[in-house]
Parts: sequence; structure tokens; C-alpha cells
Amino acid sequence: MTAPAKIPALSDAAPALPPALDDAITDFGNSLSLERGRSPRTLEAYENDLRQCARFLVARGIRTWAAATPAHAEAWLGSLHRLAASSASRKLSALRMFARHLVAARERADDFTALLTGPKLRRKLPATLTLAEVGRILAAPTGGGAHALRDRAILELFYSSGLRVSELAGLMLQQVDLENGFVRVMGKGSKERLVPLGGAARTALVAWLGSGRPQLVKTKKTGSQFFLSNRGTALSRKTVWVLVKKHAKRAGLTKAVKPHLLRHSFATHLLGGGADLRAIQEMLGHANISTTQIYTAVEPTRLVEHHAKFHPRNREK
Repeated sequence: MTAPAKIPALSDAAPALPPALDDAITDFGNSLSLERGRSPRTLEAYENDLRQCARFLVARGIRTWAAATPAHAEAWLGSLHRLAASSASRKLSALRMFARHLVAARERADDFTALLTGPKLRRKLPATLTLAEVGRILAAPTGGGAHALRDRAILELFYSSGLRVSELAGLMLQQVDLENGFVRVMGKGSKERLVPLGGAARTALVAWLGSGRPQLVKTKKTGSQFFLSNRGTALSRKTVWVLVKKHAKRAGLTKAVKPHLLRHSFATHLLGGGADLRAIQEMLGHANISTTQIYTAVEPTRLVEHHAKFHPRNREK
């Protein structure tokens, strides 16, 4: 009887890399953390991508980064053809930054990724909610209980200030200035920005702090987190996602509503109302204006849809 095939252990699937390859990746990660303040999740993704590339090189007899050539980099990029263009583009971006780091550290004389071209990305227009849909989801938490007050404050803050879910979940009491009407947000790359609060959001936050939050405070567990869970601790990102989806369903919305959809709606509605693109960029915390410019394509698209729907020469007879 033939013995069953041995299932490879994790160590077999990902053998240790030569120190010359692995140590350089670790040094790169440390430099990103110290000099640019990248988040742990971003660093982990970059290092995983680079170690994937390093294993590709080892399989071809390359044991130092100095021995890698542009042809090796191009071959590795070609091996990623089954990935989504966005994933392959991220991996290439990690390798490019790393190649520049090697040159700066004098471990290479040249950038072996300089001639590489990445996959073409088709940027999808961000989905948004209509004003009516926003009104319905903001009105979904009803009653004066602690959870209703908290959820109403969360939804109003998302739409009023366009925060990322991680920024809202990690919000601290000292970051919110209700008297002057703004939130001090620590965004990506540890960059701080000030975001205004609208009148409806301020009213909801005042109600939460005055009547809702005290009901969820646990003396030995609660710190200075702004929003609290049932246990009196900080809300997790997952909990925030769940409550947004719950209230979207309660509001009768058929779209897949996530926290980021409220952020997209915040930006789109500001732009549609005449807000300056640079101001929106600042409020969203985008490093590059090109990221914010995607919203300029949303309103014209909606105009075309409205023209097709309502113009008398477009209506079906």
C-alpha cells in the first residue's frame, strides 16, 4: 500500500532566506517605520511582497540584492500576471521603494527597477449615497438609549467629517473640540489634520457624551476612548462596520453600505455643493491631489444619468 504523500510544513513552503536578502528587507522596514511613520499593516504588506520577490530570486540562484538585475525584476513582475492589477501594482511599488533604499544605503550602485512599467490600473469611480439615502441611514438609530445615541453620533460623524473607519474607532476624547467644532485626526503616516464638524454632528456628539457614554463607562476598563463598546472599551473596526451595515439595512438601503461609502458620500456631496478640491483633499487626509480628483468624475457621471432619465427626448415612449 502506497504511503500517503507528506503534507509540507509551513517551513517547507517558505524556507529561510539568505541573510543578505532578508536583513536588507528588515532594514528597509525599520527605515520606513522610523522615517516615514508607516503603519504596522503597511510595513507587513511591503515586507511580505519583498520576501516573495526574494524567494523568486533564490530559485534562480540569486543570493544578494546586488546580484539582482532588471531582467530578474521584470521576470518577477511577469510572474504576477494572475493577480489583480492593483495587487501587482502594490508589489511593484514596494520593490521600487526598496530599490531606491538599496541605492541610498550604498548596497547597489543602480536602481534595478528604473525601467519597469506596472500594470495599467482602471480606477473605479467611488460609489456614493444620494442625499435621500444619507438622510435615511442617519435617521435609522432611534430612541434615547446609549446604543442609539452612540450609533447616531458615529453615523453623523462619518458623514460630517469623512473619517476613515480606523480614525473613528480610535478617536480619543481629547481629539474632539466641540466648542470650536472640529476633530483633530491622526491619519495615515501619523499625519495630523483638523476636520470641521457640522451642526448636526455636533448635536449628536454632545448627546452621546452627555447621556450615552456615561451609561457604557466601566470604571476599571474605560480610558479616554471617545466611542465605547458594551464592555466599556474602545470600539473595534469590525464593530463599527457591523453597526453601519445594521443601520443601512434598517433604513431599507439595498446598496452594500460600508463606513467608506459614507466617506465617499461626504467628499462627493461637498464637491457637488461647490467646495474647493484642495479643501476636500485636506479634510480627507489625502497625500496627493490625484487621489481626491477621482471625485470630480462622479458628479459628471451622475449628470449624464439624470439627463438620460429625465430629459423628455431620452424617455421611452
